[in-house]
Amino acid sequence: MKTIKFLMIIGMISIGLLSFTKLTQEEWKVPAKYQTMKNTVEASKANIALGKTLYAKHCKSCHGTAGLGDGTKAKEVDGDLGDFSSKKFQAQSDGAIFYKSYIGRKDMPNYEKKITDKNDVWAMVHYMRTLGK
Repeated sequence: MKTIKFLMIIGMISIGLLSFTKLTQEEWKVPAKYQTMKNTVEASKANIALGKTLYAKHCKSCHGTAGLGDGTKAKEVDGDLGDFSSKKFQAQSDGAIFYKSYIGRKDMPNYEKKITDKNDVWAMVHYMRTLGK
């Protein structure tokens, strides 16, 4: 009887640890080249408006209107969609946001072929900065 109880406890602990590892997401490492990149587009009203339009087309369905990770397709994504209004997100460099938005990883798609003008991605970075205000 003691053996069965012991095995049940070990099993429950194992399941708990397994579920915890599934919930945590590995850190998204951004190459140094991108960490130090500066936004090449002016943060004008026109560019922020362009960024908002492109965000609505390419990002909103997963990340939501306000960037809270609550878009209509959010439940289809395994990873954490983040909160673009958070201090943690806003503390990233423009280059890091550019990299994550353009290159992607896992469920976050790569946009190198869909958005051919990198200035459009920089405009979206400016727009995403407004979500933290």
